[in-house]
Amino acid sequence: MSEHSSEPTRGSNFLRNHIQAEVDEGRLQPQDLMTRFPPEPNGYLHIGHAKSICLNFGLAEYFGGRCNLRFDDTNPEKENQEYIDAILEDVRWLGFEWNGEVRHASGYFDQLHDYALHLIREGLAYVDELSAEQVREYRGTLTEPGRNSPYRDRPVEENLALFEKMRNGELDEGSCALRAKIDMASPNMNMRDPTIYRIRKAAHHQTGDKWCIYPTYDFAHGQSDAIEGITHSICTLEFEDHRPLYDWFIEHLPVPARPRQYEFGRLNLNFTVTSKRKLKQLVDEGHVDGWRDPRMPTLQGMRRRGYTPRAIRQFCDMIGVSRSDGIVDMSALEHSIRDDLNQNAPRAMCVLDPLKLVITNFPQGEVEMLSAPGHPSRDDLGERQLPLTREIWIEREDFREEANKKYKRLVLGKKVRLRNAYVLTAEDVIKDADGNITEVHCSYDADTLGADPADGVKPKGVIHWVSASEGRQATVRLYDRLFNHEAPGRGDVDFLQHLNPDSLKVLDNCWIEAGLAEAQPEQNFQFERQGYFVADRFDHSAEQPVFNRTVELRDSWSRIEAQD
Repeated sequence: MSEHSSEPTRGSNFLRNHIQAEVDEGRLQPQDLMTRFPPEPNGYLHIGHAKSICLNFGLAEYFGGRCNLRFDDTNPEKENQEYIDAILEDVRWLGFEWNGEVRHASGYFDQLHDYALHLIREGLAYVDELSAEQVREYRGTLTEPGRNSPYRDRPVEENLALFEKMRNGELDEGSCALRAKIDMASPNMNMRDPTIYRIRKAAHHQTGDKWCIYPTYDFAHGQSDAIEGITHSICTLEFEDHRPLYDWFIEHLPVPARPRQYEFGRLNLNFTVTSKRKLKQLVDEGHVDGWRDPRMPTLQGMRRRGYTPRAIRQFCDMIGVSRSDGIVDMSALEHSIRDDLNQNAPRAMCVLDPLKLVITNFPQGEVEMLSAPGHPSRDDLGERQLPLTREIWIEREDFREEANKKYKRLVLGKKVRLRNAYVLTAEDVIKDADGNITEVHCSYDADTLGADPADGVKPKGVIHWVSASEGRQATVRLYDRLFNHEAPGRGDVDFLQHLNPDSLKVLDNCWIEAGLAEAQPEQNFQFERQGYFVADRFDHSAEQPVFNRTVELRDSWSRIEAQD
């Protein structure tokens, strides 16, 4: 489809197909497509929101239409500017730009108030003085119809006067609410005279103290869509039962457009939680280090973990868009970032658990500069310089005094190759008073740079290393999944009981190639043989390097799950 601005996506997308049919049948001009992403600014966006962002902005991009960014900010007690700023940052980070200015439902409060007055004058809304408990009682159940409120048939003038008192702050919170007059016997609970305005004597982050009554989400949402000329109002499946109410308001109000609501299956990811309430609990109770903790499924957390916008967009593309809810395996998300970083992350070496190795026949004080590719298949990433010195660091687990034939690393009396360097032979060890190995002494074969030993005995394996004198000390944070159960909180279990106690390990005595200290925050790397890592967005500096593990080189969880 060459006329579109982006390539067709890989996953199924029934909404794209539906819009294409509208275009093909002449019912919609592609440039007239208007979508919107309408977050509530009451928390940070998470991976589930990424699917909605990619869908709404992606459809507009694909057909050459437009997508608005609107904050549905109708609940001032739970909203603040911090969340707004983070959401703006997240959308731009993912690579999208909204149409025109940022919009707010609060920017339409005057118009929404007028719409409420219109419903009252038309006899389609009334001020109800039932208590919250009485409202629940009168509402009925899924199998029993509700009952009309005794205040349902108030005269229009009386409703207008009471609504004006609500507007002026003359009535207490909870004393009354404005409700739409629809059908208390409807099988759809959302149509049983829903609340459209309630008293909230709280300042709003956009409008200040101008209002002490606020529209409900159901009332503000559809009318905001209409005011903005949205053609396709796309939301998740839990709003399917709200669609008749959405349509009822559009039908009974003098709105300037007639948007249509469409629903899709939300993104449910195992081994995580995306409930804002639960995410806020994790933050408030200190189980994580804030909303940006790299273990959190928030976009801010994933960004700090080292996830890239490209990987997240590819993931959302891969899982597709359908009319049914399902659960996506965490390994699919991790595969997306592995695939991206395998292709794009420069290579480097880092020793996490250092053991000193002394090359006894290497000249004292000499530094030999070796070169290594920045990436095995990316010439554009150039080469990096590796200083080899008499003393180097290797991983403690890469040496054993004795080992069976399956062990492919360094063993006393055996050979191993240093990554991008020479073959060496382990000859001796130095131990402390407790019998712990503190040094390994080896000799190297100076003729084996890029060549096998002349004696024909090839080394069994290759290990990574860092110069003890030329390398830099760094802090490395080994992040893993926050939960160790595929469905945290399943059944009657508190979801906190499934927190993974090994979700974070901080290593302060790691050694990195000197050049890594100059890495820019958020720069990704593959630490050879270790995994994919990123320079921490906030804490990394040349003076104090800090790297976060994004993901291991291979999926270790699938093996664990297979054993369970």
